[in-house]
Amino acid sequence: MNIKSILENGTLTVYIVGEIDHHSAGGWREAIDREIVCAQPTALVMDFSDVSFMDSSGVGLVMGRYKCMHAREGTLRLRGLSPRLEKMMTLAGLDRLPVWETKGV
Repeated sequence: MNIKSILENGTLTVYIVGEIDHHSAGGWREAIDREIVCAQPTALVMDFSDVSFMDSSGVGLVMGRYKCMHAREGTLRLRGLSPRLEKMMTLAGLDRLPVWETKGV
C-alpha cells in the first residue's frame, strides 16, 4: 500500500485515502507503522479528509497508532474527520483521549 506522508519538525502527517474496512485496515496499519519506524516522529497526525468509508476497523487503526505513539512518548492527533467519522470515533470512546486536532470539523 502506498501512503502519502510528510515529516516536518518531528511531526509525521499521514494522509489516508479511500476506505478503511477489515480488508484495508491491515495494510494501513503496516504502512503507517513503517513510516513511524523510519521517521521516528514525536507526533503523528492522521488526516482523514479523503476517507470515503470507515467501519470499526478504523477505530482499531486509530487505537493501535495511539498506543504505538504513547509507547514512544509521542502524541497522536486526528484531522479532517467528517461528522459521520467523528460520531463513530466518539461512540467508540476516542473523544476521551487527547487526539482531537480540531473537534467539529
